Amino acid sequence: MRRGMQQGPAIRLEKGEAFSSLKKLGKSANKFLIAIGIAALLLVVGVVLQILAPSYLSDFTNEIADNYLSRTIDMERLLHIGIILIVFYFVVALTTYGSSFILTTASQLYAMRLRQDIAGKINRIPLSYFDSHPFGDILSTLTNDVDQIGQSLQQSVGMIVQSLFMLIGVLIAMFCTSWQMALTALISLPFMIVFVIIVTKFAMPQFKNRQDSLADVNAVVEETYNGQLIVKCFNAQSKVDALFEKSNGHLRSAMFKAQCFGGLFQPLMSFISYFAYAAVYLVGGLLMDADAGVTFGTITAFTVYVSLFQSPLSQIAQAMNTVQMAAASSKRVFDFLDQEELASEEGKKPVFLKEDGIEHVRGEVEFRNVCFSYDDSREIIHDFSAKVEPGMKVAIVGPTGAGKTTMVNLLMRFYEVDKGEILIDGVSTKDMTRKEIHDIFGMVLQDTWMFEGTVRENLVYNTPNVTDERVLKAVHEASMGHYVKTLPGGLDYVFEDSATIASGQKQLFTIARAMIKDAPLLILDEATSNVDTRTEEKIQEAMDKLTEGRTSFVIAHRLSTIRNADLILVMKDGNIVEQGTHESLMAENGFYASLYNSQFAFE
Repeated sequence: MRRGMQQGPAIRLEKGEAFSSLKKLGKSANKFLIAIGIAALLLVVGVVLQILAPSYLSDFTNEIADNYLSRTIDMERLLHIGIILIVFYFVVALTTYGSSFILTTASQLYAMRLRQDIAGKINRIPLSYFDSHPFGDILSTLTNDVDQIGQSLQQSVGMIVQSLFMLIGVLIAMFCTSWQMALTALISLPFMIVFVIIVTKFAMPQFKNRQDSLADVNAVVEETYNGQLIVKCFNAQSKVDALFEKSNGHLRSAMFKAQCFGGLFQPLMSFISYFAYAAVYLVGGLLMDADAGVTFGTITAFTVYVSLFQSPLSQIAQAMNTVQMAAASSKRVFDFLDQEELASEEGKKPVFLKEDGIEHVRGEVEFRNVCFSYDDSREIIHDFSAKVEPGMKVAIVGPTGAGKTTMVNLLMRFYEVDKGEILIDGVSTKDMTRKEIHDIFGMVLQDTWMFEGTVRENLVYNTPNVTDERVLKAVHEASMGHYVKTLPGGLDYVFEDSATIASGQKQLFTIARAMIKDAPLLILDEATSNVDTRTEEKIQEAMDKLTEGRTSFVIAHRLSTIRNADLILVMKDGNIVEQGTHESLMAENGFYASLYNSQFAFE
């Protein structure tokens, strides 16, 4: 398992972290307060009408109860009351739909903004973060956690606002109608509060475990998908299945527990509701028997009031369920957004080498007492010093793990040096912006990358003002002319799945991409590792032409390809143990000669 895909420890919510996460969530969503306010106003209108409706329903019931025996029911009055109730509930439906539409729109826009923030954050955090966090976990944050936040906000905000206003309004209406029956209905309130507190305490950790387990499953799936060819070649399906079943088992257990605790809300609320109905009917009957001013209409109205009173409590309990999921997801999202970023003063740094045009970059590079370590456990580069004159072709060779690629990463400022400095044309890279450094370098890496798009888009990528003549020239120099001609549409052919392209062809694409960029400095990290010997000879000729007059750094394990280098740096255990030309190093009969001869011994 490569370093970038190692499983990170699951984050657990400590006491108070849920509130802190929700506080951050509310603060980040403050731009949508106006929309939420409008939705809340619509909900208040609907709540007021729902509270007024039972009083009309009481009159409707009393008219029937008082006059049905004498057959003198006032049908015009019933029709009038019925029309009022229909209008009330029609307006309630409109306000409910309107508030739901506004909250849905606001929550989705907020989710979109969160994804944009995460996508932007990915470009601002150091590569070291990806060394310790699996890609699947980051993708889960971008997709599942943001989706969960959006859905939770959409469901819970309106529900909580409506329920609170409903609760207050119904309490006032009940006491105005009959304080004895109102007190009876309130008996259920303490039980509900106790149940909500208990269930919430046990449910919250389970929802967090569910999100962490889901991220672990995504990481396993993403890694297995990328390595499917290796899995099949080594017949490791059973091993992969076992790893997936283990992660999926944790997810199944976490989801089961989360749903069990979350599912307790509704049954408990229903039980308490029926208990409240029975108590209200009992007290109402006693009050009617005692001639305390309670009528059939009053009991009918109270039936609606109890329903309206229990409904917000039940909805608040249900909203707490979704709020817990939002807290768990927002903890993961904001943990990512709070990660330490690359130096923020980048934009304030002046442009040193490109101010007179990129063609004026001479290409002198100096490593001055450079030390570097990925972590505190061991130092990778130890007091590295070397000076490269403009236009030189520098080869960096050495056994695996010697620090060759690390030197390139430091040169490009993908990582910061711990001690010492790297200078380009006498300017320290610490004083230059990363954008300027990346603009003056062209790179061809062993790890190829292509995206969905046309051949032209993949080749040009981010290089401005590129003509088709220049693209075709690079295609032929990279020995891709015949391949591109065979594609339907040529340069306009669209790659929909890069997995269908051979690794050697991908390598040629990256080489042509670097040729088109035409940068004054070049980095070639095993640039011909995925091509055959004949194509390698053609690529080598193109590379020799490309590196002519440019400072280039070539990392190569196949030492026969760098015999014409102006300077060969031989690295071992993070140190330069030898340096010189191929002839001088072979004459020394040292470590380089040993590497070169051993390679040909196998060949």
